[in-house]
Amino acid sequence: MRTVTGLYDNYARTVVDALEDAGISSDDISIIRRGEGAATGAGIGAVAGGTGGLLAGLGLLAIPGVGPVVAAGWLVSTAAGAAAGALAGGAAGGIIGSLTSAGVDEDTAHVYAEGVRRGSTLVSARIEDDKLDLARTIINQNTPVDVDSRRAMYGEEGWERFDEGNPDLTEEELARERDRLRDYRQL
Repeated sequence: MRTVTGLYDNYARTVVDALEDAGISSDDISIIRRGEGAATGAGIGAVAGGTGGLLAGLGLLAIPGVGPVVAAGWLVSTAAGAAAGALAGGAAGGIIGSLTSAGVDEDTAHVYAEGVRRGSTLVSARIEDDKLDLARTIINQNTPVDVDSRRAMYGEEGWERFDEGNPDLTEEELARERDRLRDYRQL
């Protein structure tokens, strides 16, 4: 199996739905999004907005350096297990370790993790070779973040790599980040 991943500045429900409609099992799709309001009890349903397939299995957890997330899928259980291993003295874990072990380039994995930390949505799917082109088309048709541009934008403010030790962003900081991204995309 190969991994196809996209980062989106919106919730990306249409990406998950399109992957499932294309016959990709919800067991092979993961979604991770900051749980805006989750820390204050807004509830998973308000963030999820889904009723079937993968979206029905969304749950709340905390990923070191990202904060509370609403997430589902194979990548989530791998990230949670890796984070627990890292806390117990194991190798580097969390979201970076999960992505790189799934075949995502480490530099790209750092951008994805930072993007989730800042409020973007990560969709990742394990794909059999016969559906690889179809999955890539679905990911790319739904306007994912350009990783190189995002890395450059983060770099302009001194960012180099995702750091699990960074504090969680507040709801206010997330709102400012969304506004900044909207302005940045309009340039």
